[in-house]
Amino acid sequence: MSIEKAVMAVIRAARPSFRNVHDKVVFAVHAAFLSSGFVLTATGPDALADNVLSSPSTDEVGIDNWNQFEDHYAFVYVNPEKESAKVLLKCLVMNGSLLVDALAAGSSEPVHLEIDVENYVGENGSGNYSAQYKNLEKLVSDLDKEVISKLYGSSSKPSNPSSLETGEGSRHDTNDAGVRINEPRGPQPHPSGVYIPPVNPICGGDLYPGPGAGMYPTRGDFGGGDLLLGPNDPRWFGGVGGDHGFPGAQP
Repeated sequence: MSIEKAVMAVIRAARPSFRNVHDKVVFAVHAAFLSSGFVLTATGPDALADNVLSSPSTDEVGIDNWNQFEDHYAFVYVNPEKESAKVLLKCLVMNGSLLVDALAAGSSEPVHLEIDVENYVGENGSGNYSAQYKNLEKLVSDLDKEVISKLYGSSSKPSNPSSLETGEGSRHDTNDAGVRINEPRGPQPHPSGVYIPPVNPICGGDLYPGPGAGMYPTRGDFGGGDLLLGPNDPRWFGGVGGDHGFPGAQP
């Protein structure tokens, strides 16, 4: 059974009464948590107690008073697969949106999702629950990706996996043709143990000739500016804007 069908099965089994479109979406969010293995331990006013996440009670409860408030909802769950770690789910109505926030016990920040209610509520308000929703598959997928799967954190992967293949002594860049360039950050040791200074990659001009090969590049720009430098010209102090022209430059 797909998660979407499991969510609809939970809704049908609970047979909730809806006051408005927000109730429908909130209950679908609740059903998505139940379908993912969570167990409801508190809802409504009981879910807003100060010690709700630290309370030792893990008894399962019904959905009485789940929509008692007009513009906000609260649920508390335990996850048996996470040593019964508790999760507080809050939903806040904000104009045509539903703001969903979930906080796992021990976490410092909640995970968040904003739902555009009209995208998921059907026009048919009859007793057929499936007709009261639309795009339920997308709603469930977004909840799983942005909320449920992030509750207990996930291992972050580097944005550039290739950076793991090289040491810290190199800097990676690409030229205009999309070719990657490995440029040393500073002097690189020769196998003999002798440090070889980098070759200046920027050609000089008539005004500021660039240093020759084997010489440390000086600070500042090459080939730009006026011929005469005043005493406060930034090129005397490590380049324009305080940026060094090259790593390892001479003072």
